[in-house]
Parts: sequence; structure tokens; C-alpha cells
Amino acid sequence: MEAFVNHKGLVAPLDRSNVDTDQIIPKQFLKRIERTGFGEFAFFDWRYLEPGVLNPEFILNEDRFKNASILVSGSNFGSGSSREHAPWALLDYGFKVIIAPSFADIFRNNCFQNGILSIILDKKEVDYLMGMSLSSRNYQLNVDLENEVIYDDEEFKANFEIDPFRRESLLKGQDEIARTLTSDSYIDTYEKNRIKRW
Repeated sequence: MEAFVNHKGLVAPLDRSNVDTDQIIPKQFLKRIERTGFGEFAFFDWRYLEPGVLNPEFILNEDRFKNASILVSGSNFGSGSSREHAPWALLDYGFKVIIAPSFADIFRNNCFQNGILSIILDKKEVDYLMGMSLSSRNYQLNVDLENEVIYDDEEFKANFEIDPFRRESLLKGQDEIARTLTSDSYIDTYEKNRIKRW
């Protein structure tokens, strides 16, 4: 996965709580064996009135949010089943950062594993970002993972906390397998000594 250090991007609002993984990527699209290609099906039941016909009432279908890479949403984002396809779909759609007052634990871990930064902010801060993204034509945020701070070009600034292991993994662009492989020589030594004992 790509390293995540700093990101500046357009913010899109999804003012809904309890957005579950079946809404993020419905079950009928889970047959693919690749991790890519899920973006066109993200939020499928909300985005489309019928296949190929966009729903004009769905906020993410507005032209001004077309190139958004930061999603702001309500509490308990990513609840429901543990399908890893949900962060795959969001990443393929173009989102690199998701901000919410709370996340489902498994979903949040899956985001970290796939290079998406999920940030927990106070509800008042989330409401402010939601309001700014709705009232502005091109509202952008700067996300600095190294210093764990998020800010806009006006007056908003907030600190956030990420588990140190997850933070380092994102900064280095390493999932758990890649992190394990950095200890390859220690693993080889252990295996050789284990075989000798038997």
C-alpha cells in the first residue's frame, strides 16, 4: 500500500449515522476476486435509482464532490459485517481519509490495513466540517499524520490520535504482512534454531 504522510483534499459530507458495510458495498458485488474495481459500486443503493441512472438526491452525486478524497460522516461508520471489501470500495472510489465521531472497530482496522486513514473527532468538530463542506464550493482539509493534526486554510484546526503501531504502518506504507517481513532475518534464525532442537 502507499505511504500516507500528508494529504490535502476536497471534503465530501455524508450526514448519516450507522452507515454499515452493506450500504458501503452491497453483497451482490462481493464476487470479484481482485481488490480493485469496487469503487463504481460504492454506496450503490444510494447512488443509483437503477443501474446506470444516478440518483440526483444523493449528496455524493453532486458535481462539486466529484473529486473528493476526504469523507466526513456520522457516528458508528462501517458497522455491520466485517467485509474488507468496504474499505476497498472506498479507496477505489477515491477516499483516502474518513472522519467521523466513531467507527466500527473491525472496519477501522480494515481501513488501516488498506491505507485509509480513519480519524475520530469530537461530534462538534465533525458537525463543523460537515457544515463547511455543504456551504462551500471547494472546501479542503490538510491532514498531517506525522504530527496528528488536521486543519483547513481558514480557522479550523484539530488534533487527533492514532494507535502508534497503525500510525507507523501508514507512514511507512506497510500492512501487517509487510511489517512482518521486515523481521525476515529474525524469523529465519528462529526457524533454523527450532529445527535444530527437534
